[in-house]
Formats: sequence, C-alpha cells, structure tokens
Amino acid sequence: MIKRFFVWAISPMGRIAVVIAGMFVFSLAAFGIYQTQQNPNPQPIQFPHNLHVGLGIQCLYCHPGASKGPSAGLPTISKCWGCHQQIAKTQTSPKLKPMLDAMNNGTNFVWAPVAKVPEFVHFNHRPHIAAGLNCENCHGDMTKVTIAENPQVMNMGWCLNCHRERAGDDEAKLIKLTDCGTCHY
Repeated sequence: MIKRFFVWAISPMGRIAVVIAGMFVFSLAAFGIYQTQQNPNPQPIQFPHNLHVGLGIQCLYCHPGASKGPSAGLPTISKCWGCHQQIAKTQTSPKLKPMLDAMNNGTNFVWAPVAKVPEFVHFNHRPHIAAGLNCENCHGDMTKVTIAENPQVMNMGWCLNCHRERAGDDEAKLIKLTDCGTCHY
C-alpha cells in the first residue's frame, strides 16, 4: 500500500497534489504566525501616546512593571484618573467619555495587549532595561505615535539580530545572548 502511494506521488498528478498540499501547509503556518502579531481587540479608549509623552509623562509611570519583571503592566482607570480629574476637558471630551464612564461606574479598562510574543517565549523587561535599552528601542518612538502599534514584527529573528548586535565582539556575551535557554525556558 505504501509502495503504491509513493508510485502515485511521483506521477505527474501526484507531484501536483504534493505541491498543493505543501503550499497549503505553508500558508497555514504563515497565517498562524501573522495572527500572533495582530491585535484583534480594539482598545477601550484611543490613547494618544504622543500627547502624553509630549507632556513629559515617562513610560514607567503608566507601565511600572517594565522595571521589575516580564509584564510592563497596563494603567488602571485610577492611574488615569489621578491626572484627568484635574483637567476640565475630561468632563466634556467625547474621546475621554469612556474613561469618565468607567470611573463613574467603578469599572476598569480591559486593555488589549499590543506588543506580544508567542506563549513559548519567556520575555522579561528587566534585563533589557538593566542592559541600558530604552522603551523606544523595541516599541518605537511614542512621540510620533497616536495609538500604539507594533513598530515591527517581534519574532525570533528580530530579537536575535539585536542580541548579536549588543554582544559585539564579546564571544562569551554572544553565546549567552544567543543561547536558546535565554528566552525559551
């Protein structure tokens, strides 16, 4: 039976079927990778990063977890309200209405994560900050961004390129930064 399958597979029709099956599997894999980089859920409020960064608010004020561990954290409604309760425009702006409603109802925002890595990657902000990287090295210049989006595809090749660049000519550092166990543990 297996012999008959291989005989069929090398026939012209078999080869066409194998090519079509291969293209299907490749397309499915590419679609899966593409989906990991998409943000299907809308944000609860169209947060203008450029405005807030332009006012001098530091990334770590809204994302304090970045200095301590794997998740940068997303701001709670009370964090936003700490400043916005003092701004008259908050009461009348249609863009800020979701925040005002959430505060009045005692609910919180459910932010949709923007910068995501696959489940099998154990990313931690702390060593990157300790190495002297700034948020904009990976997340882009937020002074030019209204609504946050991935400035690039965050995949293994992109990370490894940065790790190799950071290691420079230091062989020991290169081995440590490109070892699979550094990110996949």
